[in-house]
Amino acid sequence: MSARHAVPVLMYHHVTPAGGVINATPGHFESQLQWLKSHGYRSLTSDQFAAHLHGDAAPAKSVLITFDDGYLDNFIHAYPLLKKYGFNALIFLVTSWMQDGASRPLTGTTAPLTPDHAKCMTLVSNAAFDDVALRWSEVERMANDGVCEFHSHTHTHTRWDKVDPVNKNARMASELADSRATLLSRLGSVSAHFCWPQGYFDADYRQIALEAGFRYLYTTHAFGMNVPGTDPAHIYRFAVRDTHGASVGRRLVVAGHPVIGPMFNRWKLWKRSRRQS
Repeated sequence: MSARHAVPVLMYHHVTPAGGVINATPGHFESQLQWLKSHGYRSLTSDQFAAHLHGDAAPAKSVLITFDDGYLDNFIHAYPLLKKYGFNALIFLVTSWMQDGASRPLTGTTAPLTPDHAKCMTLVSNAAFDDVALRWSEVERMANDGVCEFHSHTHTHTRWDKVDPVNKNARMASELADSRATLLSRLGSVSAHFCWPQGYFDADYRQIALEAGFRYLYTTHAFGMNVPGTDPAHIYRFAVRDTHGASVGRRLVVAGHPVIGPMFNRWKLWKRSRRQS
């Protein structure tokens, strides 16, 4: 494997029995972790991944596991499985969704329900954040356990380019300031890692994020390779489907291969351009 091999970044949202397009069932998530474990993969921390981008190439069989938004099911279902198989993950929090209260039970008849993404979005739109999102006590428990890191995903997860396009830049600057302040107050620190809400960004947003102190910007762009020297302000991720470990494994092998990976990405981008023309 080339010293400039890529580190694939896996993008999740939910691990829930509900399953579905943007969710993974606990069974499938466990199968994916089992595949990683049995094939000798290791998960990186944000610091290790940053070092990789800056030239200190990570071991060949490395991945970065990420979760967007900060849903309750990340604590109920994903966290125990990550811990069981010895992996860690980055969770990007929508900081206004997190509430106070005791950690909820992980098992048993009193364990809370974890709805699918569509139901979660309905509850969020009705400000029922505590029904779907992590509590700060759960965030602290996972962080203190060394299993999960927590980073910014803005304060409200709003697409200001759609809601208030005239003032979108000022709105985004405020989002980032509020998110940073909340993380600093609640966790005692805020990192330079940031994930775009709903995957949207433009040149103005990028500059605003950099000026706010964020250096590592995570996209939803799947068809690129995170090799040493990659622009840290444009990190590629691919969405993990609700499928078994071997299927995800095949995608990982392609994503990390120094020859096949670029060819696959060019082909996918060509197909996309044909659909859009």
